[in-house]
Amino acid sequence: MKSITIAIDGPASSGKSTVAKIIAKNLGYTYLDTGAMYRSATYLALQHQLNAEQVPEILELIRANPISFGQTADGSQTVFIGDQDVSLAIRQNAVTNNVSWLSAIPEIREELVAQQRRIAKDGAIVMDGRDIGTVVLPDAELKIFLLASVEERAKRRFKENQEKGIAVDFERLKQEIEERDYKDSHRAVSPLKAASDAIVFDTTGISIAGVVDFIQEKAEKIIDRK
Repeated sequence: MKSITIAIDGPASSGKSTVAKIIAKNLGYTYLDTGAMYRSATYLALQHQLNAEQVPEILELIRANPISFGQTADGSQTVFIGDQDVSLAIRQNAVTNNVSWLSAIPEIREELVAQQRRIAKDGAIVMDGRDIGTVVLPDAELKIFLLASVEERAKRRFKENQEKGIAVDFERLKQEIEERDYKDSHRAVSPLKAASDAIVFDTTGISIAGVVDFIQEKAEKIIDRK
């Protein structure tokens, strides 16, 4: 049975990462969280007090401190910068509120996209982000674009932050998600949008299991045809 490449895109807290992890596990595929890569690059920039005007310095940091992924005993994903575990650090509000400007820098995207394509070249991968189906993996056999209302996405992120012990105001969180949506959709390079051949699926009011079943059914049909 031949393996395929699955691209799952969508705005912040649309459920794409959670769903992608489960589908990858169910199919025995590799999961690549591209958002964590941009968050890691943002974390590096903030730690070294760099801004959007210092692109060469940020690129040098990314190349000198490779981003990699691991797994805990219970199957949870871990993220490393060099040998430092930054799984929780990259989810802090400071990183969340700065990742959009870094993600909009063409040279940064070019570097991280090249890394993502190298990882995905052999297939059997589920990759999620904001431009996977349009830019990173335009030839992916299955492309999904997930949507959800701002209210529902804010509730998901609020719950996630509470579970991680991150204090945040709900109304402020809604505002930040709306601002992030605007920035991601209007950036000049690789804006957030559905690929022309993507399946657009609104997950508002739908359980994670329901979303997984929908996508996995599509994937298995394609795999069976290979």
